[in-house]
Amino acid sequence: MRKTNLLNTKLSNAISEIGHTQWLTIGDSGLPIKDDGRKIDLSVVRGLPLFIDVLKATLSEMKVQKVYLAKEIQTENPDQLAAIKGLLDDDVEIVWTSHDELKAMSRDDNNIATVRTGEITPFSNIVLESNVDFIGEAIK
Repeated sequence: MRKTNLLNTKLSNAISEIGHTQWLTIGDSGLPIKDDGRKIDLSVVRGLPLFIDVLKATLSEMKVQKVYLAKEIQTENPDQLAAIKGLLDDDVEIVWTSHDELKAMSRDDNNIATVRTGEITPFSNIVLESNVDFIGEAIK
């Protein structure tokens, strides 16, 4: 059994395989996802699992240098935005983009996987850009 928090095999594998500057997308239940082998569907029912819970679990195992968010979240879902900001390290850059551009990024070749959650609040989507963690714990 793993010692870390993340138990989902597909999501854990995606994080293990991601390289520097590649993307991982986490989206709400309505984000259109091309089922080309990169789709990780965690949705169970409306609202389960929540976007923020999946993001928190992902960030517990993934070093991120930049995130991309739709500008619309600022006015249409400010509570979710505050929750996202609360999870990000201080050195993570936030890049604002249109919702259409964010959807296009999730289908780009640089995006290694897109995670579907059960989230039902608007614009609960994020693209995480991977960083390198040279100060992480070494093998003992």
